[in-house]
Amino acid sequence: MAHLSLTNVGKTYAGGVDAVRDVNIEIADGEFIVLVGPSGCGKSTLLRMVAGLESVTHGDVRIGERVVNRLDPADRDIAMVFQNYALYPHMTVRDNMAYGLKNRGESKAAIAERVAEASRMLELDPYLDRKPRALSGGQRQRVAMGRAIVRQPAAFLFDEPLSNLDAKLRVSMRGEIRRLQRRLGTTSLYVTHDQLEAMTLADRLVVLNGGRVEQIGAPLEVYHSPASVFVASFIGSPAMNLLDAVADGGRVLVDGHDIGAAATAAGPITLGLRPEDLTLSATGLPVVVEHVEELGAQRIIHGAVAGQSVAIADSSTAELGETVHVAVAPGKLHLFSKDTGRRIDMAPAQHQKLAQAV
Repeated sequence: MAHLSLTNVGKTYAGGVDAVRDVNIEIADGEFIVLVGPSGCGKSTLLRMVAGLESVTHGDVRIGERVVNRLDPADRDIAMVFQNYALYPHMTVRDNMAYGLKNRGESKAAIAERVAEASRMLELDPYLDRKPRALSGGQRQRVAMGRAIVRQPAAFLFDEPLSNLDAKLRVSMRGEIRRLQRRLGTTSLYVTHDQLEAMTLADRLVVLNGGRVEQIGAPLEVYHSPASVFVASFIGSPAMNLLDAVADGGRVLVDGHDIGAAATAAGPITLGLRPEDLTLSATGLPVVVEHVEELGAQRIIHGAVAGQSVAIADSSTAELGETVHVAVAPGKLHLFSKDTGRRIDMAPAQHQKLAQAV
């Protein structure tokens, strides 16, 4: 096992296109880090630079104490799990898992022991003599994970390994991946565009946008204190409501309605409100109901205030076209600069005064 370090890492393609820009990440030994962001944000490119499948334009990638920028992938002591499994169709499960060890010249006894151990861990014993075409998607992904585990690498790299699975199987497989990583204690770097997957797997999230790091932090830290409008809109399902507002005289106003206290902000701002922090009330911000989602355990009311979309997680009944009033939970206002999109920090003393029921 080893720590990973990315220092001012960047990737520029021909024509001056910057896919990754000055990324700095320190990953502790045994830590599970998830790179998350929309398609095209640079997360897979960054992972491939760590793996050695993409060259590094500038900056340093370290695995342990070694700068590995110019090392071949085979010399970096990493194991990668791909989206498409990358199994050899003509080989059995046993041979697929053993292939990398055979290429490294490991003894037959050592190979058999490691394959048997990984097979037990992944519950693959009944399938060892089958070929990939006789396996389900989830079983194939477990074989791909087993092939990585037997190598006993310094780090695991996962490139959207669950994206080809159906929704139910993804839930069970992500739990399986997390349990295995905790059991093995291997440093892991995981790429996904699915923010729910990222939240449930990560020790820390790295949120990427346009090749740059927007925020690094524990999942709940990123969720409750997003550093920018982009993070606020990307992390969370349903997404955070983002409304045009004005900070005036120490208060936040939306379409002239007083929402709560505004610490140091002044002038036009972007106000963020999580749907679960809004409840229907006798008085408050007026919202015209446009659509209602019945999700079983949750009910999402979609509406509009002054032409801006709002989602409310509330079990109350509401009819289409009805005007309801919304109250904001105390301390749950998120303020962002209109100019930079970055979070406007509020003094701790203000949190007790924020967002009284309007």
